[in-house]
Amino acid sequence: MAAKDKFHNAVKRSLEKENWLVTHDPLRIEYAQDERVEIDLGAERILGAEKAGEKIAVEVKSFLNDSALADFHTALGQFLNYRLVLEEIEPERTLYLAVPTVAYESFFQRELPKASVKKHLVKIIVYDPVKEEIAKWIN
Repeated sequence: MAAKDKFHNAVKRSLEKENWLVTHDPLRIEYAQDERVEIDLGAERILGAEKAGEKIAVEVKSFLNDSALADFHTALGQFLNYRLVLEEIEPERTLYLAVPTVAYESFFQRELPKASVKKHLVKIIVYDPVKEEIAKWIN
């Protein structure tokens, strides 16, 4: 089993505060024989008529290493592979990349990350790891 990100539990609690039921921690999906992916969280909306039954998967990232660009390369690669698997195995589930507010407000405002997010249609949850709240959903 892969190690949980430092802010894993903060994102989990942030989702729960917004009436998401965390159904998987982690969300394990068999893609092919001897190929399984583990996405950090799987959740379903439990309240609110317009979004009831909505399912998401969330890959949590902290962006705490010395190179935000290296962290981004890893996160983007995981995101793209996980989205491919979800599209084939659980197409009703939408994948999000969860990033802390500090990383979003600094690194994600640079031209290369902005262009990559736009090109690859990366959906983002911006979270505050201290307040354990979601600051923004970016679709």
